[in-house]
Amino acid sequence: MEGNRAHVVVIGGGISGLAAAWYLRQGAGERVRVTVLEGSPRIGGKLYASEVAGVSVDAGAESMLARRPEGKELARAVGLGDDLVLPGTTRSAIYTRGALRHLPKGQIMGVPADLTELARSGIVSPAGLLRVPLDQILPATLVRTDVSVAAYIRARMGAEVVERLIEPLLGGVYAGRSDLLSLEATMPRVAAVARSERSLLSAARQLVDEAPKDAGPVFTSLRNGVGSLPEAVAKESGADIRTGVTVRELRRTGHGWQLVTGPVPRPEIVEADAVIVATPGPAASRLLKAEAPKAASELARIEYASMAVVTLAYPIDAFPEPPAVSGYLVPPVEGRPVKAVTFSSVKWPHLARDLVILRCSIGRLGEEQLLQRDDAELVSLAMAEMGDVMGVRGLPADTRVTRWGGGLPQYNVGHLDRVARVRAAVAVQPGLAVCGAAYDGIGIPACVGTARTAAARILDHLSLRGE
Repeated sequence: MEGNRAHVVVIGGGISGLAAAWYLRQGAGERVRVTVLEGSPRIGGKLYASEVAGVSVDAGAESMLARRPEGKELARAVGLGDDLVLPGTTRSAIYTRGALRHLPKGQIMGVPADLTELARSGIVSPAGLLRVPLDQILPATLVRTDVSVAAYIRARMGAEVVERLIEPLLGGVYAGRSDLLSLEATMPRVAAVARSERSLLSAARQLVDEAPKDAGPVFTSLRNGVGSLPEAVAKESGADIRTGVTVRELRRTGHGWQLVTGPVPRPEIVEADAVIVATPGPAASRLLKAEAPKAASELARIEYASMAVVTLAYPIDAFPEPPAVSGYLVPPVEGRPVKAVTFSSVKWPHLARDLVILRCSIGRLGEEQLLQRDDAELVSLAMAEMGDVMGVRGLPADTRVTRWGGGLPQYNVGHLDRVARVRAAVAVQPGLAVCGAAYDGIGIPACVGTARTAAARILDHLSLRGE
């Protein structure tokens, strides 16, 4: 410590690390000095906005859950409360069986609760529709341990519900595969009823009926994109933010922690009383290998999916009819390279000018070869998607390609137990904490939540909280 002032280093300048820095300052004020070390040239991680056709448009995450408070509360706390915006429409669709089809009302992450609405949507075939109510007469599917999303829902409702409803919805969030993703980690409400209810259809109806009817919009964003949040959090944290600084080693010392940065021939040492590791799983695994090997081993087992976001700005008259939905998802079974489309200027009306601005997501887990194509080819794929599905003609006024290599952690079967083992291994090291998207959720509020928990752990260790 420098006198009575503790030094905490946060490794990683994404929203998790920046939020952790902010919570440290909120909890201890001037009694703590915070340094954030970020290996890339900029802060923010996957929260990043840049101009497309003169409009600031998110290149990574473009919204945050409004019904979970941490994201909105942080935005307000750092002075962006007046910039919070609500979607113009939340109506979305799935492109399946040759057409855009509206998501049925009354569903839980794709699990149907209303057979009439499911039939009206046309998302599954008549044969697929007839399979769903068999759930009510089939013997119970006992779920005593974590299983994949696909294994449980397929057993209850059949393959088509998984392929054409569950798969695109989960793919839109994780860019993963439902036969690998954990039911407990990705669909906790469904997992809870799977342990106690025989019929998934009846349980889904109950969950829909119990949901608050006046909860408001599911998502919110910021006027200049959620990519504007990191800079505001960094400024308000009062932390010393250093970009282009990669931490190569993390060592425990008799009085705290030592971080090794800089080039191998000329290493630079940073001393800290406590450390928060806020990097993705692979980097966290490397850093923790020496001092928390069990945590490192578990983190190394978390897979990551890569993807690209192609943003296009079209003149309005390029569309035969203006888009009427906020976007649509594409099931892998359709065999199309684009897995999701967001009509940003429809979803977020403040973006609307005389253009239709949209984002095409390309790439799922296992589709790395697709992402090896150059930017021009990815733009061509996105334009072909718009021509085929929306009837768009002509060239876009502007384009942008953003690649997120290894950007999305996969919450595969056993994820919650793995995270518990990571935290247990970290907990025995005084003055060490972890946070980020690899743990409790990949959305902004979930990441902020892990940052708050990590900061509280460090402040407790330093005996600085609540004084």
